[in-house]
Amino acid sequence: MVDNYESACAAALDCRRNGADALFLYVTTYTLSSTVLALVRRAALPTVVINLQPGEAIDYAAVNSMDDRIAMTGEWLAWCATCPMPEIANLFARAGWRFRQVNGSLTDPETNKEIMDWVRAVRVQSQLMRSRLGLMGHYYSGMLDIATDLTRLAVTFGIHPEMIELEELSSLAGQVDTAAVQQRCIVMQSVFDFDADCPAEELQLAARTSLALDQLVAKHSVDALAYYVKAAGNAQNEETIRSIIPGASFITSRHIPAAGEYEVKNALAMKILDLLDAGGSFSEYYALDLSDDVVLMGHDGPGHPAIAEGKIRIRPLRTYHGKSGQGLSVEMSVKHGPVTLLSVAEDASSGYKFVTAEGMSVPGPILEIGNTNSRYRFSVSAREFVQRWNTEAPAHHCAIGVGHVSRTLEKLASLLNVGFTRIC
Repeated sequence: MVDNYESACAAALDCRRNGADALFLYVTTYTLSSTVLALVRRAALPTVVINLQPGEAIDYAAVNSMDDRIAMTGEWLAWCATCPMPEIANLFARAGWRFRQVNGSLTDPETNKEIMDWVRAVRVQSQLMRSRLGLMGHYYSGMLDIATDLTRLAVTFGIHPEMIELEELSSLAGQVDTAAVQQRCIVMQSVFDFDADCPAEELQLAARTSLALDQLVAKHSVDALAYYVKAAGNAQNEETIRSIIPGASFITSRHIPAAGEYEVKNALAMKILDLLDAGGSFSEYYALDLSDDVVLMGHDGPGHPAIAEGKIRIRPLRTYHGKSGQGLSVEMSVKHGPVTLLSVAEDASSGYKFVTAEGMSVPGPILEIGNTNSRYRFSVSAREFVQRWNTEAPAHHCAIGVGHVSRTLEKLASLLNVGFTRIC
């Protein structure tokens, strides 16, 4: 309970000593802005001001009939949490702080849900600040939209970029025990649906690389990974990179999302959705089905087994789409039902912004070309969706998670002081 300058200073010190991630300021009655200032300034934490009155409405007759005027005043003040909200908002504005608020009652389920959204957003921010983003290789040639400033990324989201060499992965693959490879083959065949024409040597190569990738991410304590390497002219590296997709799908299912084409911002978007228990699959839109009014989205590379519609299919390809070499590729659709799209996009005013959309993954025909591939319907037409999304100018990749989590993403954006746009 903070109701004067001294208790405000003490509470702020407690927050700092205990390593608090955020401050939830529960305004129970009228409070002076000077008391709030003493607390919030010294705590120096993202703050959510919560205005919760005891119920939906005052029992006017009961209060008016009270003979005890002191008790009447106390009951009246119990309903006065709304009173200081403009004063506190004015303080935040003049101090240059972002004002975050929840208004409602103790008996309202929607109010409680909004508070829990804030709690989840704080938890994600805290986990991001302890995350290590592995970066292996280099950008895909010519894709200028995916390039980003790693320093600004680290400052904004608190992540630690960790540079990793493909040669280290190749070296670890060369040291994997044959018995372990056979065991991983059995596990992979239980998780994935391999095409009948999948060569046994390709399965063993993928298993070997998968085991090496497990060791690599463990060694560097990686929480997400962005990779792309041409490996031209180095036979061992070519072998490693062409067999990486099943193993990358494995670590993605273990909450270490992997994004191809060195899509750093999208690896971060996938990690955010994963921290919200929404999965997070690497995707991009490539065509419209105007007759069915759906957007076709997919990508080659790792899939997320936990959010797949049915069992993931592994197909051998003679040539990767847009990449050199051959190997095994993942084919899957995202679970039918509600989905959220997230792009971590560059923004001139706030450095980065979240571009989000909520829709539905729906059944229907897809291209069976060894990609993650799905059909998505939105509350606006397919044409309107693409027009709105393009207007925000994100990079061409995005992350897709199951469920509708835009409300929490908006709160996370507020905590991170980045922009937020919800397309639909």
